Amino acid sequence: MTAELSGVLTIVALIGLLALVHVPLGDYLAAVLTPTRHNRAERATYRLLGVNPDNQQSTASYLLAVLGFSLAGLVVLFLILVGQGALPFSRELPGMPWDMAFNTAASFVSNTNWQSYAGESTLGYTAQMAGLAVQNFVSAATGIAVFAAVVRGFLAVRSDILGNFWVDLIRICFRLLLPISVVGAVILIATGVVQNFAPDQTITTIAGGQQTLPGGPVASQEVIKELGTNGGGFFNANSSHPFENPNGLSNLFEIFLLLVIPFSLPRTLGTMLRNQKQGLAILAAMAILWLTSVVLTVWSEVSRIGAAPQLAGAAMEGKEVRFGTWASALFAASTTGTSTGAVNSMHDSFTAPGGGVVMLNMLLGEVSPGGVGSGAYSMLVMAVLATFIAGLMVGRTPEFLGKKIGAREMTYVALFVLIMPVCVLVGTAVAMSLPSTPDAMANSGIHGFSEVVYAYASAGNNNGSAFAGITVTSTFFQVTLGLAMLIGRFVPIVLVLALAGSVARAGTVPKTSGTLPTHTPLFIGLLIGEVLLITGLTFFPTLALGPIAEALL
Repeated sequence: MTAELSGVLTIVALIGLLALVHVPLGDYLAAVLTPTRHNRAERATYRLLGVNPDNQQSTASYLLAVLGFSLAGLVVLFLILVGQGALPFSRELPGMPWDMAFNTAASFVSNTNWQSYAGESTLGYTAQMAGLAVQNFVSAATGIAVFAAVVRGFLAVRSDILGNFWVDLIRICFRLLLPISVVGAVILIATGVVQNFAPDQTITTIAGGQQTLPGGPVASQEVIKELGTNGGGFFNANSSHPFENPNGLSNLFEIFLLLVIPFSLPRTLGTMLRNQKQGLAILAAMAILWLTSVVLTVWSEVSRIGAAPQLAGAAMEGKEVRFGTWASALFAASTTGTSTGAVNSMHDSFTAPGGGVVMLNMLLGEVSPGGVGSGAYSMLVMAVLATFIAGLMVGRTPEFLGKKIGAREMTYVALFVLIMPVCVLVGTAVAMSLPSTPDAMANSGIHGFSEVVYAYASAGNNNGSAFAGITVTSTFFQVTLGLAMLIGRFVPIVLVLALAGSVARAGTVPKTSGTLPTHTPLFIGLLIGEVLLITGLTFFPTLALGPIAEALL
């Protein structure tokens, strides 16, 4: 079988699997997020937390619960990391320095999973499981819970009730993430991913040298790393490591895991709204952006653009031979189109156009299809903006999902759209102004600049992947990237919940002949064009100095 045929069949199989589970998983998610009877495990957890599951929360209460829970997770994870040496199963490893611990805690609480350390040589099993893996579950659940609250805001009529965050959090973990993770971990183990608590083993290689092989509970962390669009690897090489991703079957399954919830949430949206056409419109916009990214990334890598790939006959630097160019490009487009950030190849070694495309995926605002929950509510915000633009064109007050969009709502939308570029561009500008930054770059000139831009784009969009040539272990990078992750995650959450509360308190507007249909191909085209236009106007100068200039050399 040729590489081209294998690559095409892999993409077709992936799309088929996603289509197969789209309706049942999306409808199941809607059922999870709809008030029903609580099961025994959930009731026990509510009692343990001192939560009344029958209480409904206002916008302010829901937001405070999200922020308070996330702050508590940040503090607890920070303490676990700095105090690792006193924990059992620490593998006799010391605690992290404070700046690295802050960066890592901010990273995992914000669903970014940026890693400035090598997991196998820095963290023990307790820190990996009780610290990082727990945040992989609850940060993902938080994103889905916020999405649910936003949808309830559009459904509410003259009310300020968005649900109960604690109920949403616990149900998502118990009824969605945990069951799928258990089954997924078994599948990964069957494909060859390791799962043990064995100590490091020193072996003698064929050449007579000594090599240390780490083990660990890898499969159980690998599954939620992908399913929750987290991305932090047990090993430094992430999903290119054979213990995390041993073969083509495991690679396909991991890509499926990182896409399955983001692509199912539009169905959940349609089910909760009782308007499947609206869900399909959001799905179409996400799918077109993702598939375009896949095509462009694959084309960039197989076309051998650049002097080195042409001389070598293939753009295989930084890629695993067992995956090849097609599967590496598919993984890269999918992990940057979501907020996952896991990698099965080194993005820093991609061709200039290929690296530019995966960087652009993040700069779109993680809406193709974005992270679990965050991608869906971000696309809803962009849909509100598209409706507003269309209303300006025809001189009519914009309406979306039966709600008038006024000055207050547009203020929240505008701030939502602006916060990510501020994180990326300000962070990059400050970093590039420091005399120490060139020493952190593996490459000078254009590509070194791209490494810095990629780092802040990844942090500000809660992705977590990197142009890994850059060294970010200095206190400056640890702190500023950590702040970019927290701002890029929680300020948009504040704004989107404020938007949800604002539309929830409003009444509904009856549909008339002048109401803009928001489920038609015309609106889908407007939505996609708006996303691309905003990104282009905001980041074209930066991209022109980086990957575009490099591609033209």
